[in-house]
Amino acid sequence: MRSRREIWFRLRQEAANLAMLARPPEPGAIQPAGVLPGSPLPDPVETAARLRGSAFAQEVEALARRILRHRFPVLGIEIETGPEIEWRCDYVHGIRSGAPYSRRSPYLDFARVGDHKLIWELNRHQHLVLLAQAYRFTGEQAFLEEAFRQLESWLEANPFLRGINWASALEVGFRALSWTWFWLLAADLFPQPLGRRFQTALYRHGCFLETNLSVYFSPNTHLLGEAVALHALGTLFPAWPTAPRWVAAGERLVQEQMERQVRPDGSHFEQSAYYHVYALDLFLFHRALTRAAPAGDPRYDTRCQAMAEYLAALLGPSGILPYLGDDDGGRVFHPYGDRARFGRATLATCAALFGRPQSTGTPVASRDLDCQASWWLGTAAPGPSAAPPAPSGGSRLFADAGVAVMVSGDRHIVVKAGPFGEGSGGHSHSDVLSLVARIGPREVLIDPGTYTYTADPRERNRYRGSAAHNTIRIDGRDQAVPAGPFRWAEKPLAAVRQWSTSAEADWLDASCVYAGFTHRRRVRFLKPGYVIVLDTVEGPAGPHLLEQCWHLGAAEDAARLAFTGRAESLEGWRSRALGAREPAPVLRVTYRGPLPAQMAAVLDLSANPAPGALRLDGAEGKTVIAWSGGSAEFLD
Repeated sequence: MRSRREIWFRLRQEAANLAMLARPPEPGAIQPAGVLPGSPLPDPVETAARLRGSAFAQEVEALARRILRHRFPVLGIEIETGPEIEWRCDYVHGIRSGAPYSRRSPYLDFARVGDHKLIWELNRHQHLVLLAQAYRFTGEQAFLEEAFRQLESWLEANPFLRGINWASALEVGFRALSWTWFWLLAADLFPQPLGRRFQTALYRHGCFLETNLSVYFSPNTHLLGEAVALHALGTLFPAWPTAPRWVAAGERLVQEQMERQVRPDGSHFEQSAYYHVYALDLFLFHRALTRAAPAGDPRYDTRCQAMAEYLAALLGPSGILPYLGDDDGGRVFHPYGDRARFGRATLATCAALFGRPQSTGTPVASRDLDCQASWWLGTAAPGPSAAPPAPSGGSRLFADAGVAVMVSGDRHIVVKAGPFGEGSGGHSHSDVLSLVARIGPREVLIDPGTYTYTADPRERNRYRGSAAHNTIRIDGRDQAVPAGPFRWAEKPLAAVRQWSTSAEADWLDASCVYAGFTHRRRVRFLKPGYVIVLDTVEGPAGPHLLEQCWHLGAAEDAARLAFTGRAESLEGWRSRALGAREPAPVLRVTYRGPLPAQMAAVLDLSANPAPGALRLDGAEGKTVIAWSGGSAEFLD
């Protein structure tokens, strides 16, 4: 049920959209070329000159040459459009859509428009920034000419407020940010009258954002991204008559979302590791835009740094982000290169901005700075030697997220023992009590990722289901009930019962309650070599099927695991980026019988793993798990 306030808001929003459709807004004044004096951002032309010849510049040039051939890296794949780009085409599935009034665009209907993520990612125009950077690095006119041709093509094919590329305010915000960077890099070179036409279109992006903020529709990272973009437009284009209003509205909303979306432990409320990086980048970019202003609420900076500490703990000694929840494949700035390093660039930006490095224990590399911090902060971004990393963090429980991080040397285990995300939990997976493990950069236990949002509902549910995670599935049921691609019904109750850490061992006792069942998982990390897992399931009388799943980084890692019972090897899948997948091995251990029941496993993380046979004994209020390398006692 919608409140009267929401109904009135939506009615005013619709009326404003129809008014803009009938009479598109005009900016009046046209912003002068380049970065204006007093701008909080460094001049990107100067940044490009400083980075010319760097490894980052070489990577940008190589990517830009592929784009000249209309071969675009999009999410986890590459699409080839041919000579003429069809901006409303899902090239993977060959589905094209028309240009109706944007409020009537069925962007979630795959049969009618295709995979909206594939379309939107190309239409974010982040590759235009890449082309402009390549021009500044090389001086080759072909990069700039291609970018101008694409802009002309897009403006012709996407009239204001018509078609799928005007259906999402967040996507309009992303494109507005890309266009802003492109203008800052190439404004003095725009052919006439494209410059005026382009700036008028960019101004309309801002008007659309102001009118269509996701206050009720998606008041999460959508609203955050839109607010950041609106504030950025007002800040960087002060000649526009609406600029002061946009700055004030964007600033207010970003501050509100910092309080609402970021928990005291630094975790983001959507319970997704990838969205955490995305949200932190948005908060950091907004902070870079306001750093020349008088100091605001100090809690903003404190929470940014808490987010960085949480991210550093997730990255661990390897500096590689584990998958928890959805990975939508996007990025605030420069969504190219080694995706596993995106989180490191975020930490490097945070370190440069606040002068207080948070690190995974791996030194900050120049490429981690060059792809983002250098453009946002300019000479304020320190080099590798100027930002020494803090010592690698130890084991820690992030109580608000319900995420336990266990660390010993280069051994890194992350256990998700917290609830689904806020509201409908749209970007959460059915992964409560799942764990992932690494030895340095080597993945041992993985999360298979996301793969798709709307293109294939069956695959969407499979990748986010309980069997796709290193936890237990009961009677073939997920911990919650899928209710569309971005909603869960009957979410479980998750709780951390006990947590402790010491130099010798970490201990987590947590539970997940749903559909009349209680799954209790106790995890003991005997440092540095063994992870012992004891699962107890209680529930209704009668026979039940329990499946304990283990998703492996490589087939040989099966030798690191020992179970109570017999495991079968399955052929599974993993997705390292949205839209891409590859085979991955899975072990499944099953139990059929009455409840309560116990299942145990030992993961051997030593240099020469040989856990041997596993024995489970229960007596006098305790359970003992024994294997060739030792034993562990659990009090019932």
